[in-house]
Amino acid sequence: MKRHPALVALSRDHHHALVIAQRLRRATAETAAETARVFLDHWDAEEKLHFRIEEELLLPAYAAHGEPDHPAIIRMLLDHVLIRRDAALLPGSPPLELLHDLGGRLADHVRLEEHEVFPLIEAAIPESELQALGERIGEASY
Repeated sequence: MKRHPALVALSRDHHHALVIAQRLRRATAETAAETARVFLDHWDAEEKLHFRIEEELLLPAYAAHGEPDHPAIIRMLLDHVLIRRDAALLPGSPPLELLHDLGGRLADHVRLEEHEVFPLIEAAIPESELQALGERIGEASY
């Protein structure tokens, strides 16, 4: 799917998140500790910032033109809360169920953003503002 240039960097992040999500879903008792470490490294290096950019830049820009209480936006924010919760539970010896649930939640979250949230944003925000948003996203992270 063709993504507006303003959102390309965030979509690129999603690809890496999907790779991590698959690893979480496939974790075994033997790989659980390493898989948790890989996720936490990703979380600290990329995902926390990705969430912050979405919450502080992307969604306020959308709210100026779209429905801030749209079900996809509410679900996106709830996903952020639950993924943060799960990340906080990972240090130590995480149960496999937590890793598998987090992997499923992360993959579903990426699909939600790519298939519902980003198209909402692209449709609602005027082109000139999308371009400016893309510049702010770039300055914030990449």
